[in-house]
Amino acid sequence: MNRTNLSQLAVLATVAQCASFRGAARELGIAPSAVSHAVSSLEARLGVRLLARSTR
Repeated sequence: MNRTNLSQLAVLATVAQCASFRGAARELGIAPSAVSHAVSSLEARLGVRLLARSTR
């Protein structure tokens, strides 16, 4: 597993822990769009939906 995958997994774990992309972004000190991109990239790489998304 390469470094990108590990970073993406860390973002995914933080999203799960915080139960929100915005909370994960705050916790990680990155933009919410970066959190979304990391999770989307990981989902694309694995070919599976990892999170159920809803609007606010």
